[in-house]
Amino acid sequence: MLDKEKIVKELENIRPSLQADGGDIEFVDVSEDGVVKVRLTGACAGCPMSQMTLKAGVERMLKKNLPGVKTVEAV
Repeated sequence: MLDKEKIVKELENIRPSLQADGGDIEFVDVSEDGVVKVRLTGACAGCPMSQMTLKAGVERMLKKNLPGVKTVEAV
């Protein structure tokens, strides 16, 4: 099972990029099968590009740095 603290630490590294555009990200949960759930807030919450940011940015970085992450979903 993935370590929640490691996921939060990785999200802290991603957070400044989102904050630069007026958004932010919060860790919600991780399932035993590697599905990380996050909440996009601020400008990211209603942005039409948020799904691309989530998959091409957040998911790619988490998968690269944390083996075991299968996908990232916004809730």
